[in-house]
Amino acid sequence: MRPLSPLPIPVKKALRKLGQDIRKARLRRRIPMELMAKRAYISRTTLTKVEKGDPSVSLGIYACILFILGLVANLASLVDTGKDELGRMLEEENLPRRIRLPQSGEANNV
Repeated sequence: MRPLSPLPIPVKKALRKLGQDIRKARLRRRIPMELMAKRAYISRTTLTKVEKGDPSVSLGIYACILFILGLVANLASLVDTGKDELGRMLEEENLPRRIRLPQSGEANNV
């Protein structure tokens, strides 16, 4: 019996889609597997794992492949904090309700 994967199902689906998209991008560019693997300094077996969205492949290898495909900018904006609505809401909750100005004697010491 195989052990259960610790990855949540949405994560597995996202990785699988990433792998499929990488494969489609490679095929659109007419880059053979052998050449892509050679450019990324990986084996064809590892490239196959990438294109299947295998979570055991390092993020560095995924990044290298995206670079080769000309898609590394997408990786750079993957976790754009400007679009992090939940993070901004949580941050706003921790903002002080009011700000006290220093008293006149304290202002001279600053």
